[in-house]
Amino acid sequence: MTASPTVTTPASGTVADSREVRVRGVGRRFAGRDVLRAVDLTIEPGGFVALLGASGSGKSTLLRAIGGLDDGYTGTIDAPRPLAVAFQEHRLVPWLPVWRNVALGLRGPSPRARAIAALAEVGLSDKEDVWPSTLSGGESQRVALARALVREPELLLLDEPFGALDALTRLNAQALVEELWRRHRPSTLLVTHDVEEALLLADRALVLRDGRIAVEISIDLPRPRQVTDPEFVALRGQLLGALGVGPGGAGATTDHPTPDAPTTPTLPGGAA
Repeated sequence: MTASPTVTTPASGTVADSREVRVRGVGRRFAGRDVLRAVDLTIEPGGFVALLGASGSGKSTLLRAIGGLDDGYTGTIDAPRPLAVAFQEHRLVPWLPVWRNVALGLRGPSPRARAIAALAEVGLSDKEDVWPSTLSGGESQRVALARALVREPELLLLDEPFGALDALTRLNAQALVEELWRRHRPSTLLVTHDVEEALLLADRALVLRDGRIAVEISIDLPRPRQVTDPEFVALRGQLLGALGVGPGGAGATTDHPTPDAPTTPTLPGGAA
């Protein structure tokens, strides 16, 4: 018999307070194929981890399980609450002004004031009353980040949030995420295909292969990081090799692509 998944939100003084994420023995099957196999992962309080791998390797599947968006896995996950998720698609509601999109599903007093404060943090204090259709792609993604931040998450999950942006807008969005992370220090998991993005933002880069975390690379570089720094270049080569790109690659790119999981339904405010 397959074991039932367990997601725990511990009481005061344990994992929830420390903001540590603990994934133990997590597995997930789709269409008879093991996408995740006994995955173990720890994200320390306030840590920033990037998760990379070939298409279909299970990156987004693991993120959704940690975020409580998929309960079809086996194993155990301890994840702090509150948490927020930002996806590649900004998922703004077109018939609501920007501030209401940020405050959508928000509980507690003064939702408008809190939404406006979050918009100011992402540089959109002048967009609170406009319609989403008037925003650029970069502005829409910043609104999605404000919607996540307004919930003051202990855990921030980023599922390829910059994948649809042009190169310059992407660089600006990466810098914004780094600034917001340094200011608020949520424990953060970033799913990305971009090696340089992982090295610019994260403290650890993990490579998912054959359903398991096959490689872990510590990124001990001073911030802000420069892509021309020789140490950065060396780490990029190491991470590309782990992904099977270039001489001596580990062959990760030969994995059989398989969709990670069914499309996640839109959630109010992007929060789990």
